[in-house]
Amino acid sequence: MKDQSLRKLQQEMDSLSFRNQQLAKRVELLQDELALSEARGKKNKKSAESSSQLSQEQKSVFNEDLQKKIEENERLHILFFEADEQHKRLEAELRTRLEVLETDAAQHQAVVDSLTRKYTDTIEKLQNDKAKLEIKSQTLEREAKDCRLRTEECQQQLKNLQAALGSRLEESLCIINEKVPFNDTKSNRYNALNVPLHNRRYQLKLRDLAGQALAFVQELVTALLNFHTYTEQKVQIFPIDSATDTISPLNQKFSQYLHENASYVRPLEEGMLQLFESITEDTVTVLETAVKLKAFSEHLASYLCFLRKILPYQLKSLEEECESSLCTAALRARNMDLHRDMKRLTAVFEKLHTYVSLLALPSRKPEGLLRTNYNLVFTNIATSLHGFHDTLKDISKHYSQKATLEQDVPTATQKLITTNDCILSSVVALTNGVGKIASFFSNNLDHFTTLLSYGPKGGTEFISPLSAECMLQYKKKAVAYMKSLKKPCADSVPYEEALANRRVLLSSTESREGLAQQVQQSLEKIAKLEQEKEHWMLEAQLAKIKLEKENQKLKNSLSGHLTETVQECSVLPNVAEQKKEIAEKSPREPIKSTSLIGMLTVTADNEKAPDAESREDLIKNHYMSRIAEVTSHLQLADSKSVHFHAECRALAKRLSLAEKSKESLMEELKLASQNISRLQDELMTTKRSYEDQLSMMSDHLCSMNETLTKQREEIDTLKMTNKGNSKKNKNR
Repeated sequence: MKDQSLRKLQQEMDSLSFRNQQLAKRVELLQDELALSEARGKKNKKSAESSSQLSQEQKSVFNEDLQKKIEENERLHILFFEADEQHKRLEAELRTRLEVLETDAAQHQAVVDSLTRKYTDTIEKLQNDKAKLEIKSQTLEREAKDCRLRTEECQQQLKNLQAALGSRLEESLCIINEKVPFNDTKSNRYNALNVPLHNRRYQLKLRDLAGQALAFVQELVTALLNFHTYTEQKVQIFPIDSATDTISPLNQKFSQYLHENASYVRPLEEGMLQLFESITEDTVTVLETAVKLKAFSEHLASYLCFLRKILPYQLKSLEEECESSLCTAALRARNMDLHRDMKRLTAVFEKLHTYVSLLALPSRKPEGLLRTNYNLVFTNIATSLHGFHDTLKDISKHYSQKATLEQDVPTATQKLITTNDCILSSVVALTNGVGKIASFFSNNLDHFTTLLSYGPKGGTEFISPLSAECMLQYKKKAVAYMKSLKKPCADSVPYEEALANRRVLLSSTESREGLAQQVQQSLEKIAKLEQEKEHWMLEAQLAKIKLEKENQKLKNSLSGHLTETVQECSVLPNVAEQKKEIAEKSPREPIKSTSLIGMLTVTADNEKAPDAESREDLIKNHYMSRIAEVTSHLQLADSKSVHFHAECRALAKRLSLAEKSKESLMEELKLASQNISRLQDELMTTKRSYEDQLSMMSDHLCSMNETLTKQREEIDTLKMTNKGNSKKNKNR
């Protein structure tokens, strides 16, 4: 369209320029004619006067025509100028657009080149993948052929084995029918009389489960004791403090009953302990032989009676708290929640006692509980334990709310707050303990069902106590026989200990250099200690020599002093009073003696000299024992520090190894994720390319079908025309 408009404008410009030239030539001719006419007018004025009118008319016509031509020329010039300007603008716009289109074309060409390169690469890659897949398909076909051959061989072997086993079965049946007069395993009643095998693994597993149950029951007993004891304290404090005022007779009776809780709760732990001790490796523990389970059931029944006895008093005590003037509406609502929770708690214990008494029934009356009902009883116990746990959670929640509300009461004392905290902690401990028991029972429900109900091989009856006793007797005989056959082996490290040592060696990351460094440090310390020992031995010898010298000096000074006193007594025999004074003072004058240990002040009496020596020996022995004790403590601390240092080094090495392994695993994880993403991308590209190829192939097939149909139609038309021509020729 733009080229056509351009051509039109060019044609218009050419036509305007041509007409402009014609008009210019016409104007020149008219001017020449005007000049000739003026010249002729001067010569022939006379002749022109007659024709002046005609010339003036012609002149006016020429002038008008000239004016019209001039105006038309001016208009054409204006149009030409406007067309020229429009042409220039259009040319500039087209040039800019041409540049933009050229840049776009270059960019598109670059994109097309990159896409062609990319698609060529993908085509090559797909061709390679196609070749690989063809190779893989060929290998799979070969493997499929091999598998078919193998399956045929296996089927042939299976047929042979079936034939051989059928023949052997027929022979065995013939032998059994001929040789075996009576088969006692067909009837469950007769099979129950057979002695079952002693399964030591079942016994160990059951003992382990009983040990865990004992630990949980001990926690439960402790929590129940604390709960009842702190509840008794709470009754003595709230709503009336027994220290300041007398509590109601109802609470007095309730407190008296709660005081007896230990006599009902402790037997539960004792009964469970007896049951655990009855399960050993050398016994057969099933429900028929678990006699101690009956004692535990009786203890649980006595505790249930205790709960039934205190339940009315507990409910009345809560109602009495609600009737108190200190009780608010929120506290009254919490008390009523606890009122309902206590009823639910007693009902849960009644359920548990029912099911435990059912489990204890086969030990007294085997036909009292059928084997098919064992699983149902254990399932109901697990359900009851979960209900017990839910009830305790509700009690814990309501009691915590009750405790917070009671703290806001104006008459609340510190003793009440402490008691509430103790009750709450005991309820929380009771909830946690029951939750552990419920989860433990639910997780090991299958074990309880299978371990407590095994019997003779192939039988469906329970093991009886008599068969269990026979089993144990046969087991003892077998053990004695094996001991008689067993020869004593040489002493060696037990296998479990060797495995433990090997694990320690494998887990230890102490290097040889670290151990050598520890040995070197120990040798250096030993050398220093030897040097110190020699130094202190020399010091002890010097001190001993000095001590002997000091003792000698002391003896000399004492002997000289005694001789002086004797001479004085002989010179002054007449002065009795002075003699008595000298005799009294001389033995009591103090003499100071210094040594390495310290300074000792003694008198001049010969009888007290051994006392001074014994005192010095005692002091010396005391300090020597003290030094020995301090050195032993120092050595112990030194050895502990060395041990802790080694442990710290080992832990640091383990930590470094763990960090290295963590880093390597993280790198492997990153690589795996990258590989997964790459494989996903490759899968998507191959899928897309295959889909494109399939679409192209389908289009190609469609086009080929169309061409084939056209060719067939043309062939048919040609055949028809040939037939028509042949008929015309025949007619001619």
